[in-house]
Amino acid sequence: MASDGNMKAANATYGSFVGFVKWGTIVSVALAALVVLLISS
Repeated sequence: MASDGNMKAANATYGSFVGFVKWGTIVSVALAALVVLLISS
């Protein structure tokens, strides 16, 4: 089993990764919508 300190570090790393993926998805969707709007006009 991992020690408590390792679990805290792992949870922090996982939290950062999930946050990055969340914002990356939002930015990607917004950029795709912008490209679609530019192409359709």
